[in-house]
Amino acid sequence: MISRLAKARRIVVKIGSALLVDQKTGAIKASWLASLVDDIADARVRGTEVVVVSSGAIALGRRTLGLAKGKLKLEQSQAAAAVGQITLAQAWAETLRTRNIVAAQVLVTLTDTEERRRHLNARATLSTLLAQGAVPVINENDTVATSEIRYGDNDRLAARVASMISADCLVLLSDIDGLYTAPPGKKGAEFLPEVKDITPEIEAMAGKPVSGVGSGGMITKIEAGKIALGAGCNMVIASGHEMHPLKRVLDGGRCTWFLANASALQSRKRWIAGTLQPIGHLVVDEGAVEALSRGKSLLPAGVRRIEGAFARGDTVSIMTAKGREIARGLVTYDAGDALKIAGLKTAEIEKVLGFRGRDELVHRDDMVLMGGERA
Repeated sequence: MISRLAKARRIVVKIGSALLVDQKTGAIKASWLASLVDDIADARVRGTEVVVVSSGAIALGRRTLGLAKGKLKLEQSQAAAAVGQITLAQAWAETLRTRNIVAAQVLVTLTDTEERRRHLNARATLSTLLAQGAVPVINENDTVATSEIRYGDNDRLAARVASMISADCLVLLSDIDGLYTAPPGKKGAEFLPEVKDITPEIEAMAGKPVSGVGSGGMITKIEAGKIALGAGCNMVIASGHEMHPLKRVLDGGRCTWFLANASALQSRKRWIAGTLQPIGHLVVDEGAVEALSRGKSLLPAGVRRIEGAFARGDTVSIMTAKGREIARGLVTYDAGDALKIAGLKTAEIEKVLGFRGRDELVHRDDMVLMGGERA
């Protein structure tokens, strides 16, 4: 049987501080990182796109700054992150370079995944990096995040990223090899190889954080699972302590799989169709109707009329000239700019607007056909 991980076309891999940073020396575990990068390179050969969410900046920076052990104040964490992020990014860039892979540093805050306009910007950036063959290495922007808005752990951040980019699988490399009914080692604790639904009973199995340098624990992993599964993305919790941790999962090593009921793209499109109310309307010609039915994006050339005062990232209804709604999606331009480029060819957008925006008014991945998707 082909591994679930091998079937995934786009994965997000989250690495915790305790795996990447030596707790005694405060330095990067270079040999372990090299083995993980080997796994990432092998995944890319199989045709899988990889995004990394890497902790470690604060753990690296606090040692450099000579900060005492124990819980840091917010401003101390921010200062440590500012110093440690440089070392963290350099380690990833240099190690990926040994396998001829370009690394891209991406620092995000909560609003980058929650606010629609910034969500679309971040999603477009990550999609472009992947299309160009780079591996985005993401971390929370701890230098500016505050206690009120920060994620607080990279498990949930990784799940938000997986949802945002419609990943097939989220891999949480952890201190332990999966989910147990009670803390591992406790009498009666049973290992769970699969979870198909995160019930209150599953949530009750989560314990306290088990590492000394990270901020996460099984509780945050279960929360990440809710986000991932809700977006149609499978999630796996696996031990990261051994060399080549992704290969270990690929080869059937002990881990816990959280299984989604639908694909990421199907879930995203259900969300667009069922939970977002259109703010405006795009009336299109017959050529656009035919193109959309074949799974194409909506280009400005096929739009004949713009209705409504919408902003970029809002939901719009795509209508025929006779008033029939054929699709719904997230628009890539404000209404004012959409009015200016409606009916124009893609090559004319920059001349009219004064900047090079998106080629599409509504991208196919951000659109659902109201009559059902054509196979």
